[in-house]
Amino acid sequence: MHESGEMYLETIYVLSQKQQMVRSIDISEEMGFSKPSVSRAVGLLKGDGYIEVDEKGGIRLTPAGLLIARNIYERHTILSSLLMKIGVSEEVALQDACRVEHYISDETFQAIKKFCEREGEPS
Repeated sequence: MHESGEMYLETIYVLSQKQQMVRSIDISEEMGFSKPSVSRAVGLLKGDGYIEVDEKGGIRLTPAGLLIARNIYERHTILSSLLMKIGVSEEVALQDACRVEHYISDETFQAIKKFCEREGEPS
């Protein structure tokens, strides 16, 4: 999956934790993307089986989409926390974690996660 697809799934996951129904307009507002861009992405994610869209336009992650979204969100949370812990400003840490979370290997991420657990950081 491409970085953009992961970003959409993560955004849907985060929004679904805050509100009962996630719609395309919510994703558009959260990500700062145009409605046509979000509509295209939603169509692709639906076609690939990562989301379902109900008759009212409500968007839900499928089990496959949820797995990816949780994985990316965990990476974002742990990486941003670690960066802030070592002195990076919150704004930069969040931006950098968002970039790194899509490219870091599983091996490296698991090592970072274990390090943070040993150091008492939340995982």
